[in-house]
Amino acid sequence: MLQAVGNSPTLARLTELVRDSNDRLKAIEPLLPGNLRSAVKAGPIDGDSWCLLVNGNAAAAKLRQLLPTLQAGLQRQGWRVSSIRLKILVGRR
Repeated sequence: MLQAVGNSPTLARLTELVRDSNDRLKAIEPLLPGNLRSAVKAGPIDGDSWCLLVNGNAAAAKLRQLLPTLQAGLQRQGWRVSSIRLKILVGRR
């Protein structure tokens, strides 16, 4: 599998984006309240925009209040993030 990723620029780029998204999530975890951490997953990156996947409306509402803090924290750590979007995962716990 690693050889296939290495031979395909598209797969290599997707792998890089997944790794970057997971690294961003790790970077903001200290900024999240403990009970909210398990409700947030790393989502896709689209240019300077990043998406967080959130389990449920209540968690998303709490997270919306933290978006400016999360964005600023990422920017302080060197990530170019102009916006963070939320996508609610329905029916997942």
